[in-house]
Amino acid sequence: MKRTTLFIEEAMESDLNALARRKGVPMSALVRESLGRYLAEENGRKGFALRFLAKGRSGRRDIAQRHEEVLWRDLNPHGKSPELGKGRRKEG
Repeated sequence: MKRTTLFIEEAMESDLNALARRKGVPMSALVRESLGRYLAEENGRKGFALRFLAKGRSGRRDIAQRHEEVLWRDLNPHGKSPELGKGRRKEG
């Protein structure tokens, strides 16, 4: 086992100490058990490590080439009219 330090709220420490006394176990045992359950639950979820991938999928294949245009298209940081990209026509 490896020793580590956790910073917790005083109320949580008080609750943990009370529960440890009632169960007759060290507070560290409660923390290890709780962390073990939490990690098992999280690791059991499908796609735990990479579940964020493809959340912003646009369906377009040219985003890598047009990333600056796409990122800055709707921004107007200095109150100027947004510049039109190459080949785009002003509508209206």
